[in-house]
Amino acid sequence: MSRIGKQPITVPAGVEVKIGTDVVEVKGPKGTLHTPVCSLLKYDLTDGVLTLTRVEDDRHSRAQHGLRRTLLANCIEGVTKGFSKSLEVIGVGYRVAVKGNLVELSVGFSHPVLVELPEGIQAKAEGQILTISGADKELVGEMAAKIRRIRKPEPYKGKGIKYTTETIRRKVGKSGGKK
Repeated sequence: MSRIGKQPITVPAGVEVKIGTDVVEVKGPKGTLHTPVCSLLKYDLTDGVLTLTRVEDDRHSRAQHGLRRTLLANCIEGVTKGFSKSLEVIGVGYRVAVKGNLVELSVGFSHPVLVELPEGIQAKAEGQILTISGADKELVGEMAAKIRRIRKPEPYKGKGIKYTTETIRRKVGKSGGKK
C-alpha cells in the first residue's frame, strides 16, 4: 500500500470539490484548479474527507496512487493558501522590476529581458528579491525556473539569478600570475 496514497485529504471549509468523469475540479478563495482523474483509482468524498483507493493492485495503479493523491492535495492547498517561490538577483548593476504582468530583468545583457507572466501568476519585486506566487504549484515552479534560466548563477563570482534557498558552490579563480 502506498504510504502517501492512503493518507486522507481533509477538504477545508470554503473549498468545493467536484469529481467528474475525467477531471476533478477544486474551487476555493484563490481560484479554480483542475487535475485529471485516473481510471485505476476510486475517488471518494465523504464528510469533508477525500480518499483515493486502488481498483486493482497492479504496478501501474500502485504508481498512480501516490501521484494522484499528491496532485489533488496540491490543488486543495493551492486554492486555500497558494504557493510561492523567491528568486534573488545577484550582481553589480543587476536589477529586477515588475510592471503589470511583465517582469523586467536587467542582468548584464545589452537590453533588458522581458518575461510575460501567465494568467494566475503574480510577481512582486522588493530590491533584489523577486517573489512569484499563484495557486498552481506546477505553474509557479515552471515560471521560477524559466526566469532563473535567463541568467543562471555562475560559480566564480556568484552573479546571476538564484533561488533564495539555493546555495552556490563557489570555485577559486586563477591562482597566481604569469612568471
